[in-house]
Amino acid sequence: MPTLYDVAAIGNAIVDVLAPATDQFLADEGLVKGSMMLIDDDRALSLYDHMAPGEEASGGSAGNTIGGVASLGGRGAFIGKVAQDQLGDIYVHDMQAIGAVFSGERLLGGPATGRCLINVTPEGERTMCTYLGAAAALTPADVDPTVIEAAKIVYLEGYLFDPMDARRAFAKATGLARASSRLIALSLSDSFVVERHREALMGFIDSEVDIVFANESEITNLFQVNDFDAAVRAVRGRAKMAAVTRGARGSTIVAGDDIHHVDAFSAEKVVDTTGAGDQYAAGFLFALAQGRSLDYCGRLGSLAATEVIGHYGPRPQVSLRDLASAHGL
Repeated sequence: MPTLYDVAAIGNAIVDVLAPATDQFLADEGLVKGSMMLIDDDRALSLYDHMAPGEEASGGSAGNTIGGVASLGGRGAFIGKVAQDQLGDIYVHDMQAIGAVFSGERLLGGPATGRCLINVTPEGERTMCTYLGAAAALTPADVDPTVIEAAKIVYLEGYLFDPMDARRAFAKATGLARASSRLIALSLSDSFVVERHREALMGFIDSEVDIVFANESEITNLFQVNDFDAAVRAVRGRAKMAAVTRGARGSTIVAGDDIHHVDAFSAEKVVDTTGAGDQYAAGFLFALAQGRSLDYCGRLGSLAATEVIGHYGPRPQVSLRDLASAHGL
């Protein structure tokens, strides 16, 4: 089958609601600063009523990454689950509007389209409360073989390791990708995901994954070490490649015996860190799909991440392709 996409991603289709917040608001609502927690529909409605006025944008980790790939001029496809409701219509429209393909059956008569309530404190730290809704109803039937087989890289969102049906969808996707000699990438997504599924994640990485994306907290948590260098040594023996972000300290890319340390781009102001890891993955994967060096992949990822932390919202507000060109990339 001909290659139609640089990246095909599977993830939670979530509409993000972002609003400014204070530390006192987080305390009053019983929220742990910087965390991500799953909530039910009643809690989602209650928290939304108490939040400050904010912005709504189609999000979800892997969906944000496809948004970044599209902004770079790449070809992306997203496999996710939304309901037959207004937010579902918005999500599908937003994905198509950026030039990406949305793949997945719309859910009828079940939970509403998922949403993530994101409270952002003044220094840019985000605290996320997610109602998965229809997103958690993803099944293997939603994985279209023609999409997976036509992608250079298949990117899997670690958040979907929670529902068993979604994990089976991952298994179907990786089987199709392997049969078509496609690369498979996995984002660890969150330290809480790692804590809940450490053993299963390790087995999945060993057997299926070519590229692991993580931040420093996630990778040290995965291997249960306190030292970053120890985590780098550990991941070297488990995956062909790993890209680990470290905030202002840049990123470290591990591929066999090769280790690349990539500096972060300087940010004028950190407004909201939502989507930084997602956009790093977008830049990295797009560059990798074009056959670029690992150092180049890391630099483009860092540039994309720097753009998104300068404003509210998890997706680029300027053309990443033009931004990359302005920086000689």
